[in-house]
Amino acid sequence: MSRYRNQPGVRWNALGLFLILSGHLAGTVAASEATDKSPGQDQSNAAEAIRVDHAPKLDGTLDDPLWQTARPITDFRQREPYEGQAPTEKTEVRILYSRHAVYFGIRCYDSAPSRIVATELRRDVNQDLDDHFEILIDSNHDRRGAYVFQINPLGTQVDGLIVEEQGSGSSTDFDSGWDGVWTSEARITPDGWSTTVEIPFTTLNFTHSTEVLWGLNFKRFIRRKNEQDLWKAYRRTFGFTKVSEAGELRGIKDIGSGRLFVVKPYALARYDKQTGQDPKFPLTGGLDMKYGISSNLVLNLTGNTDFADTEVDLQPFNLTPFKVFIPEKRQFFLENAGVFNFDIGDQDQLFFSRQIGVDPITGNQVPINGGAKLTGTLGRLELGVLDVNTRSSGPNPYSNFAVVRLKESLWPGSYVGVMGIDKRSGNVLDSYNQTGGVDTRLVFFKDWFVDAHMAGTQSPINISGASGGASDVGASLSYRSNWLDGIVERRKIGPNFNPEVGFIERTDSDETYADLTFKVRPKIESIRELQFEGFILHAPDTRGQVSTQEWQNTFRADLHNGAYTDDDIVDVFTQLITTPLHIYKNVFIPNGLYHFTRHQLTYGSGQDRRFTYNFFERFGSYYGGTLNEFRVRANYRPTAKFSVSASETWDRFRLPLPNGNFSVVLASLQGNYSFNRFLTFTSLLQMDTSNTQAVSANLRLRYNYRPDSDLYIIYNVGTQFASIAPANPPQVRETRFAIKWTYSWQR
Repeated sequence: MSRYRNQPGVRWNALGLFLILSGHLAGTVAASEATDKSPGQDQSNAAEAIRVDHAPKLDGTLDDPLWQTARPITDFRQREPYEGQAPTEKTEVRILYSRHAVYFGIRCYDSAPSRIVATELRRDVNQDLDDHFEILIDSNHDRRGAYVFQINPLGTQVDGLIVEEQGSGSSTDFDSGWDGVWTSEARITPDGWSTTVEIPFTTLNFTHSTEVLWGLNFKRFIRRKNEQDLWKAYRRTFGFTKVSEAGELRGIKDIGSGRLFVVKPYALARYDKQTGQDPKFPLTGGLDMKYGISSNLVLNLTGNTDFADTEVDLQPFNLTPFKVFIPEKRQFFLENAGVFNFDIGDQDQLFFSRQIGVDPITGNQVPINGGAKLTGTLGRLELGVLDVNTRSSGPNPYSNFAVVRLKESLWPGSYVGVMGIDKRSGNVLDSYNQTGGVDTRLVFFKDWFVDAHMAGTQSPINISGASGGASDVGASLSYRSNWLDGIVERRKIGPNFNPEVGFIERTDSDETYADLTFKVRPKIESIRELQFEGFILHAPDTRGQVSTQEWQNTFRADLHNGAYTDDDIVDVFTQLITTPLHIYKNVFIPNGLYHFTRHQLTYGSGQDRRFTYNFFERFGSYYGGTLNEFRVRANYRPTAKFSVSASETWDRFRLPLPNGNFSVVLASLQGNYSFNRFLTFTSLLQMDTSNTQAVSANLRLRYNYRPDSDLYIIYNVGTQFASIAPANPPQVRETRFAIKWTYSWQR
């Protein structure tokens, strides 16, 4: 399904109406939630940790007699495929703790252990193609956010955070930008698989010592059955991120200080050459630090920040007149990033950290002198404060970025918040840019959601040439259930709204959007769910002139083995071009109002095999001509140590323009070899025929020689960070060889 849309909005007085409504209903909803979760009402909602004098044997088995002193948690329920039913396989969890850590012993019984899927040895890599188990710990018991620890049958780790009951926005349950220090081992056994986990209290920044009460939940995923089993929050409309529906962990008391304190220096040797410049051989170093001011507040400091070890971007080819959203990948900005989220529509964000330290046009890195970040909670108030200073580089002058984000929790899943952003730079024509906003999310009766925002900007420059119109106002009402999802949105974006430290596809838009999705689970072999969706978008400019319109009908089918089809029966566009659109080399689509109709076919194979694939075909009219888009991707995982993936996109244009008949091919080939869980090699080759230097390569060897400490050897030819600008601007090519060493010292 394709959408050239933002989240639409409403007029200013609508937000006031929603806030007044929330005031009247807050008591009713809060009382309802309290009734559902009153302490002690359901003893099965609580688990108990048993004290031990020393750590149990952490070898992936539960053979140590200490594990038998803990009462097992066994009452899991299915979320998928059959909500609320007993799991097809039994799971047991036992919990112990000592003065300095908490321990989990997990046994995942399996009636067919030879069919357990375990293929990933790389840390922090998505495990959706493997069996895995997740632990959720809400150590503050604020029922808003949590730490998540994920393990597969090889003992491979993934960890992350849930903030305001929001995950990553992708297929994962959490934002994997946070990295903690913990240990895990796992074994595949004749009756299933088991794992042992140790999580130090310092990793959780937990300093309370008496009468500890945590939020707690568990999730098991059985890959071959595409089955999700949860301890709590097993409704399909909830899921693992619903921290307010988690259970509780009791019994921990009289523990030592778990205050977080990490100092992590780095050293870097590098050869660096950009097109048209002399090579450089810098030797440099820097420092990162984390300090737990309290159990609820963490301070991050960074000096002479480096991102040489960050994964390279897959190169996009933009077919639209709008900017391209590329997710953040840099560690300093990823950690606790959810605190700074301020969604203003679809992928639009009031704060977008890739605007700091990366040139949005060329993708070149802009050196960072240093930065500080304070995140956490004070009672019901969640806060985030960020300050980063960059030095001048090429066309980018020195700049300083300051961000403040506050959210006041109302009731589970609901909040009201504010954000302020101040950018100062050495550009005499654009010396400052200020952004402010107010937003709210209100949850009623667990299935109804109201989202609203107001934002405005100030800047010396006027991007439209007209006066006023530097605001963005929007609201939406949505409903989610097992059989129906619906949303109605309104949004008005002024022509001079210019959040330079945010991401916004387009301005000068008065948008209305409505979407309705019906979901059916027929009793047909192999089919899990059928979906029928229709949406309509009407987005003239603020003067009422037609700018963008789209309506679409979509059919989707999900199969029990993870296979799917996603087909746009019809997708009808109207698009106004006011600036010639640069598509390819010397080909520009002229100004005008264009109408076109497209269709889409998508199929993805079952995800329970070592070889998986998907393909995408979209065809139809396009800006006065035709465009055929064909994409295919394949993954092969013959062993746990080796995997390879390949993808190709072929765009065939037939436009009534000079040189309008052409094709663009994007291709990538990625190979991964894991010598073990701690030593991995990754290679990525990319080809883009729209670029005069079509081939790029990235080779990376990572040795995790101790927890949170790494040695990297990296070779890169091409561009590390892709441009987010519209119209496919030319990229600066670089050749870089780097050796980077990091060492993490923890108290």
